[in-house]
Amino acid sequence: MINNFSNHQSGSLPALEAAIIKRVEEGVAAASDRAVRYTIEQALNRLEAINEGQTEHQVNGSVRRFVLRSLIHTLFKVRVENLESLPQTSAILAVNHLHHIDPLLLLAELPNQPYYYILGDARTLYNKLWKRFILSFARGVIPLARLWKEEVAVMAAAKAGRQDLAELATAIEENVPSGSDIQTLRQIDRIVLGILAHGDGMILFPEGRLGSTEGKLHLPLKRGTVIYALRAGVPIVPVALIGTHDLYLRKELTIRFGEPLHFSPNTKTTRQEVETALEALQKAMIALLPNNYQEPTGTKLLRYFLNHILW
Repeated sequence: MINNFSNHQSGSLPALEAAIIKRVEEGVAAASDRAVRYTIEQALNRLEAINEGQTEHQVNGSVRRFVLRSLIHTLFKVRVENLESLPQTSAILAVNHLHHIDPLLLLAELPNQPYYYILGDARTLYNKLWKRFILSFARGVIPLARLWKEEVAVMAAAKAGRQDLAELATAIEENVPSGSDIQTLRQIDRIVLGILAHGDGMILFPEGRLGSTEGKLHLPLKRGTVIYALRAGVPIVPVALIGTHDLYLRKELTIRFGEPLHFSPNTKTTRQEVETALEALQKAMIALLPNNYQEPTGTKLLRYFLNHILW
């Protein structure tokens, strides 16, 4: 069982500005939406069936790649480095995380096989009808139902005396699953390990949250990525995304692949094995990141739109 996906367990909570409170209100509305709940349940049931020998219906990898590349390359310039180091067999990509667009950027550039899956926040993925429609076609997404750090901040403020947030805090407690219950965690474990055993790949973000600074990892990394790799006997490929923190039209975004990290498989991992593998992964990811990133200057067209389209 791996609790690797909470985005609110560490780090300071965000300031409760009007835009943050509005996002929380929208998030609670999505959590209460029957269509969103049904979509999440159906997706998880379909993915878990892989463990029972069933094959999930996947849109052809080349079709998915073409559609995403057409969209991404219209909006941005994309630079891909060292793609040839990517194994042609099942693997886990361990990626730094700066923006909600990161998984789509990766899927647009990855080869057709193996077929890669991503773990994504369920309400961010399914809170709009157009997103549910696209993802029901594209597949390849494992939705995670969980609390947002913004929601944790609202509940904390309400308990501290913010009466204006009391009703919203109650709605969060009543409608938003934490994602940390045993049943949910075990289900996600079964799905991920089933996908890897089936010969497909996973994209994981071991920081466990969105980063706030180009070229910097949010440390310590979560342990789940290396535990999955050890248990499944697959390599980890460190990947650096550069430039995605602040988006605007035709900005250059870089995907930099590192050399695969191989570990001895062990279905019953020891703490020392996990710590050793995690240290190796951390060093490999840091080595791929720029140490003197400079944000380009000049006109930044569609900046607000592109930074918020996937909220």
